[in-house]
Amino acid sequence: MMMDENKALETTEIDFVALLAGLVRPIVDNPDAVSVLSEENESGLVLTLKVAEDDVGMIIGKHGKIARALRTVIKAAAKVSGKKVSVEIR
Repeated sequence: MMMDENKALETTEIDFVALLAGLVRPIVDNPDAVSVLSEENESGLVLTLKVAEDDVGMIIGKHGKIARALRTVIKAAAKVSGKKVSVEIR
């Protein structure tokens, strides 16, 4: 049965824009300023995260830990859906 579950997960369609925005909004002081743009290119899906200027530090975190964690969650979801996804923070 485990194999069937994994097969079902591989074909799961994930809304990466909503996932990233949903992860970021609770962290920042100005959640209305959060926007995520997606662009497909030859290397896969690129998500560009934009937040208010005052919130950039919160998203990056000390030594980049929060940014790294966000990228890890997105890459894990991408692996489940069989896609290559990267995150840029602006």
